[in-house]
Amino acid sequence: MRATALLLVLLSGAAPATAGTVVSDSVSDVSITIYRDPGRREGAMNHAWPGGYALVSETRTLRIPAGESVIRFVGVADGMLPETAIVSGLPSGVREKNRDARLISPAGLVDANLKRRVTLQRTDRRTGELREQEAIIQAGPNGGVLLQTDEGIEALGCSGLPERMLYAGVPDDLSARPTLSVLTTSDRATEVTVQLSYLAQGFDWSANYVAAMAESGATLGLFAWLTVANGGSQGFADASLQVVAGQPNRERARRGAPAGPPPALRLQCWPMDVTSTHPRWSLAPPPPPAPPPPMAMDMAESIVVTAQRRSAPLASPTPVVAISAEQEELGDLKLYRVPIRVTVAAKGQKQVAMLNQPAAKFVCRYVANVSAGEDTPQAMTLVLRAKNDKASGLGLPLPAGGVAVFEPVAGRSLLAGEDRLADRAIGEEVEIALGDSPDVQWTLKRTGENRRRQDWRIAVTNALPVAIDAEFVIPYELADRPAGVERGEGGWLLKTRVAANGSADLAYRVKLDR
Repeated sequence: MRATALLLVLLSGAAPATAGTVVSDSVSDVSITIYRDPGRREGAMNHAWPGGYALVSETRTLRIPAGESVIRFVGVADGMLPETAIVSGLPSGVREKNRDARLISPAGLVDANLKRRVTLQRTDRRTGELREQEAIIQAGPNGGVLLQTDEGIEALGCSGLPERMLYAGVPDDLSARPTLSVLTTSDRATEVTVQLSYLAQGFDWSANYVAAMAESGATLGLFAWLTVANGGSQGFADASLQVVAGQPNRERARRGAPAGPPPALRLQCWPMDVTSTHPRWSLAPPPPPAPPPPMAMDMAESIVVTAQRRSAPLASPTPVVAISAEQEELGDLKLYRVPIRVTVAAKGQKQVAMLNQPAAKFVCRYVANVSAGEDTPQAMTLVLRAKNDKASGLGLPLPAGGVAVFEPVAGRSLLAGEDRLADRAIGEEVEIALGDSPDVQWTLKRTGENRRRQDWRIAVTNALPVAIDAEFVIPYELADRPAGVERGEGGWLLKTRVAANGSADLAYRVKLDR
């Protein structure tokens, strides 16, 4: 049976700052510019483990004494890269920088007191009274905490009764919040306003699109949420927020700073009693650890945004917003600036409207890749396609992100399909795949072959009551190019129009390299 250990830290209040130490824990202004995870490309953002980074700029006002002093900037981001920190506004600049990465936590306290004496408070098994005894922490915090007392060596939290450790104080190298310390000098005591700027890991952002088909089916309302994630334990209130779309050039100068002890203290115990009491225990391995708890809802890939309750069915999933991110140019990149102050909470996410194009013109196409096939019917993929220009109702850079398409059915909006959009600049083609359609199928059959070519025939059937446009991607070199063939991203495109409840045939020849 695993017991729960309670850790009690006895603090008599914050220790006064030593001479020459200035503590800055108040931020008058903060700006955060978030860059996407360069490794995920157009993949989904990991909300529980953001892999991007951010440029954080803070404005702080502080009073420094004459002479040499250490300024402690308390409350910087957890994933701060200290080598990127720039402090401007000090009379004589910065002589030295130190990142105080060790934070106060149950695991941090155990790690900081390894091989040191602590007070163990526990309940006596015979009398039920609280008693205290000295103990030395011999191992921990990973894999359990081992204590040495006058009674021997044992694991913390395995007595079956409540117990806790008392510390004489907090070690000097532990901080309540992430801190950057700098060494500076001044010829006189003065009040200064400084700006602290640095890069920090543990942030990311993504675009999430909601597309609503019009009743006529000719246009599509395209709305996008800007979703930012902060994976650190330090939040930023009332911040100016920007995000950057594109792939800036970033080189890794070195590996990240070594990780500190985990914030959670995990206590692991052997079953109660001793092996001589239960002989079978000496022959069997320890029981497996308990399964991890189910993933919390805030770690899910999707985010559901709800509004006030309505009595009538939702006419469109596209919300009406008064504030949305404003796009600006940043060299070859795109910057989206949120026009209001927002709070980027610790371990949280924030969503802001990004764009709203109410009448984008998309066309429907049924597409199949003919790299492999056989003489059995296969469903074709329904694709929505548009040109990213003003004539089509778009004409804006579209950052990569997931898209959910809703279709009106009997006065209600139902989910028609989901896909992921790649980064699309103005003038490029936008394509949304809604999934395979069992009503439109195709078969492939080889009709002839010689040393130089193979002859193939595609038969497509349409069970829908309307005519459809079908496209087939041939990723091979064609011996002869049929009329109307075009070159696409994946190969040659064969197109045909299939009548309602009708069928069509396409023939082509593949060139053989022999």
